[in-house]
Amino acid sequence: MKTLPLRLVPGQDLRAALADVLAAHGTAAGFVLQGIGSLRGARLRLAGAAQATDVEGDIEILTLAGSLSPDGPHLHMSVADASGRVLGGHVLAGCTIRTTAEILIALLPDHRFARELDAASGFDELVVHSHDC
Repeated sequence: MKTLPLRLVPGQDLRAALADVLAAHGTAAGFVLQGIGSLRGARLRLAGAAQATDVEGDIEILTLAGSLSPDGPHLHMSVADASGRVLGGHVLAGCTIRTTAEILIALLPDHRFARELDAASGFDELVVHSHDC
């Protein structure tokens, strides 16, 4: 495992920036171990919901974690708005960095992650491959 501290800057889309990390570092598997920072609005998909929830205004990232694969990131995040209300869910495109996002990523050079349809869940789920197979 190789750790990669990363800072995102104002205006970057959180999900898009993390989707680019693996290719930029020549690996095919990784995890976001933790992240903090601030956003200018967020789009989250809450548990069991079919539609996105938009969180308006300036918000703080309290936690950020997930897996990174060439098929795209699977990220969960909790955020707090200006009144301290906390909300969490799946990170969607449209989470724009306000001042900073400080993120720690673990790159796994001996593995390759993929997302494949799982008949039991009905969703594309993580499949872990070792490079030696």
